Amino acid sequence: MLGAAVNAAAVIVGGIAGLIIGKTLKKNISDAVMTGLALVVIYIGISGAFKGENTLIAIISIAIGAVTGTALKLEDRINSLGKKLEDLVSKNGGGNIAKGFVSASLLFCVGAMSVTGPLDSGLRGDHTTQYTKAMLDGIGAVVFASSLGVGVLFSAGFIIVYQGSITLLAAYIKPFLSETVINEMTCVGSLLIMALGFNMLSITKIKVMDLLPAIFMPILLCRIPGLG
Repeated sequence: MLGAAVNAAAVIVGGIAGLIIGKTLKKNISDAVMTGLALVVIYIGISGAFKGENTLIAIISIAIGAVTGTALKLEDRINSLGKKLEDLVSKNGGGNIAKGFVSASLLFCVGAMSVTGPLDSGLRGDHTTQYTKAMLDGIGAVVFASSLGVGVLFSAGFIIVYQGSITLLAAYIKPFLSETVINEMTCVGSLLIMALGFNMLSITKIKVMDLLPAIFMPILLCRIPGLG
C-alpha cells in the first residue's frame, strides 16, 4: 500500500499548491487555463485510445459499462457525494467539487501505470512505477486544482481505494491482466477521458461516471474465444 499512499500524498500536495496558485489567477486567465487543459485531456485520451487492439472489445465494453453504470446511477451518486463534500468545505454548491473529483480520479487512475504499478507493489514490493506516477500525478494535480478546485484533492481517496485494491489482490488478478487486457482497458479508459475533455469544453454533457464500469469489461471479454 506504500506506493498508493505516496501517489495519493503527491496528489494532495500538488492539489494544495494548485489551489494557492488558482486564487491568484483572474477569471479570464483561469478560463483560458481550463480550455487549454481540456485540449490536453482530449489529447491524452486520443493517445491512449490507440493502445487498443480490438475495436469490438471497446464497443462491447462501452455498451455493457453504460448499461451497468446507468443502472447503478453512478453519476448521480458521485454528484451526491460531491454535494456532501462541498457542504463540508463551503456553501457554494456541489458541482465544482464533483467535477474536480471525477475528472482527477479518472485521469489519475486510468492507464497502464495505474495497473502495473500496484501489481509490482503487491507481488514484488517494488514501488518504482508508483513513485514515478506519483511525481507525474503531483504535477498534474497542481494544474488541475488551479482550475477545477478542491475536488481534485479528494481524488486522492479514490487513488487509495483503486490502486490499494489492486495491490492487495495482486496475486489473484495478475493471471487475468495480460498485456492485451491492460491495453484494452487503457483504450476504453482513454475514450472516457476524451469524453471528459469534451465536457470540460462544454461541447457535450456526457455522464462519464456512468461509463466507468466499461474500463473493467476487457478483463472478461478478452477471455472469450475470438475476442481476446
